[in-house]
Amino acid sequence: MAKINSIRSKYFNEGKRIVEIARETGTDVKTVKKYILKDDFNTQPPQTKKTVKSKLDPFKEEIDCWLEQDKLERRKQRHTALRVFKRLQEKHGSSFDCSYRLVAAYVAQKRKELYGQNKEFYFALEHKPGEAQVDFGEADFLENGVRCHGYTLNVSFPYSNGGYLQLFKGENQQCLMEGLMNVFNHIGGVPNRIWFDNASSMVSKILKEGDRILSEHFLRFKNHYGFEAVFCNPQSGNEKGSVESKVGYHRRNLLVPVPEISDLMAFNKELLARCDHDMERPHYSKPGMIRERFEEDRTKLLTLARSKYDESILLAVRTDAHAKFTLEKGRHTYSSAPQYAKTEIWARLTAHEVIVMDRDYKEIITHPRLYGQMKRESMNWIPYLTQLSRRPAALKYTGIYGLFPSPLQEFLEQSDRSSKKETLKILAELSEDTGFLSAVEAFLAALERGAKDSDSVLAIFRRLSTESFEFSPVLLPSDIPELPPLKNKALDYDLFLGRSSQS
Repeated sequence: MAKINSIRSKYFNEGKRIVEIARETGTDVKTVKKYILKDDFNTQPPQTKKTVKSKLDPFKEEIDCWLEQDKLERRKQRHTALRVFKRLQEKHGSSFDCSYRLVAAYVAQKRKELYGQNKEFYFALEHKPGEAQVDFGEADFLENGVRCHGYTLNVSFPYSNGGYLQLFKGENQQCLMEGLMNVFNHIGGVPNRIWFDNASSMVSKILKEGDRILSEHFLRFKNHYGFEAVFCNPQSGNEKGSVESKVGYHRRNLLVPVPEISDLMAFNKELLARCDHDMERPHYSKPGMIRERFEEDRTKLLTLARSKYDESILLAVRTDAHAKFTLEKGRHTYSSAPQYAKTEIWARLTAHEVIVMDRDYKEIITHPRLYGQMKRESMNWIPYLTQLSRRPAALKYTGIYGLFPSPLQEFLEQSDRSSKKETLKILAELSEDTGFLSAVEAFLAALERGAKDSDSVLAIFRRLSTESFEFSPVLLPSDIPELPPLKNKALDYDLFLGRSSQS
C-alpha cells in the first residue's frame, strides 16, 4: 500500500507523467496506470476455497460420530484409520467405494480438529460437558476439639455448575490425588479434560515457550486415569473462573459454622453426599436444575480405571540414636522403634498418615501425618515399652513416664526392679491389643480394686475387658415334685468310713 500511495502522490500532487513514474519506481507502466485509475480501496474479504465434493461425503457424519465417541475411551481402544475403513466396508458393503488413503486423510484431518495441535489451551465462553476445573482453597475446622488450618480441594464442572469439595490438612500431591480419586469414584467416572493452576505438586517448571515440565508422579496419575491436563497461564486465575467462584461458595455454604470433626475421612464422604444435594437448585443462567445438566456431564465422563492408583510416596529415611527421623526439612519428627536406631528405613506418606516400615517393607508403626510450618513431633511410645521393660531404670527419664497418671507412677516407684519389668511388659502387651490409653485405664481400674502385683493387674484387666454374658433363669415345669432340702450329717460319713464318733 505504501508503493501505491507513492505512485498516486507523484501523479496527482507532483504532476509527473506515467512513464516517469514507472521509471522512478521500477514499476510496469500498465501497473502504474492501474493504480492511478483505481477508485475503490476498501479491504476485500479473503476468498474462500471452493468446496470440492468427495466420494467420502456421505460417510463423514458417521466417521465424525465414531471419532467423537473415541474421546471418552482410552487411547489404546480408539479407532485407527484402518479400523474406520474396515468398519465402513463391513457396514456398507459395495456401496462404500472409497480408498483407504482417502479415509486416512480425512481421519487425520478430523483428529486435528478434535484434539488440536497446540499444548496450550484457553477457556471458551461455552464450556463442554464432562470437563472440570480444580483448585485449592483454605478453611479452618475443629478436629477432636483442636482447631486446624485446612485446605479445600474444589472440583467444578463449568457446563452444569455442579461441584464437589474435599477437606484436607495440606495441599500437597497426596491430598490432590486422594481428593480427585474420591470424586472420581463418587460420580462413577473421570472428567475428560481438567484445568489446573501451576502448583508445584504438578508442575516442576514452566518453560519460556509456555510448555510445562510435569512431575513424574502427577504424569503417572494423569495417564492412569486418562484425562487431559490443561494448565492456566501464570497469575491468570480468571482462566478457571468457575472453580474460583466455587471455592468461596463451598466455604460459605458447606463449612459455616466451622465444622467439628472426629474422623476427617468420614467427613469427606459426608461432603460428597452434601454436594450431591446442593445440585438440587436452578442453574444461575440456564433453564433447568443443576442436577439435570450434571447428568449431561456424566455422559461425557471417561470410564474409571480398573485399579486404584497408589497416591502415596515412598521415602528412605535415616533414624537418629533415639530411632526418630524428620520430614519437611526437619520441621516434623516421627518415632519408629528402638531396634531401628541409627538405621535406614522406609516412610510411606499418604494424605493422612506416615507409615513407618523396615527395609523389607514390613510395617513398624503408623503416625498421623503432621502439617504446618511449626516444628512438631509425633511420638508413639508403644514400641518403646518392650525395650523399657528390659531397662526399667530408664523409665523416669523418658517421655512416656509423664504420660502415666499419678497412681500408676506411684505404683511403679514403690515396685522393685522385677515388678517394674513385669508391669511394663504387661503394659506393652495390653497396648498392642487395645491401645496405650486402654492399657493405662485397665491398670488404674486394677489398682482401685486393690491389686498389688502385675499378675493381679493382668487378671483384673482380663476380667474387665472380657465381655460378660447374662443368662435367663431356667423355669422348671410345675408338675415336678418339690424335694426336701438335703441336710448334711457328719455321723453318716463316720459310719461309712467305719469310724465311731468317739475315735
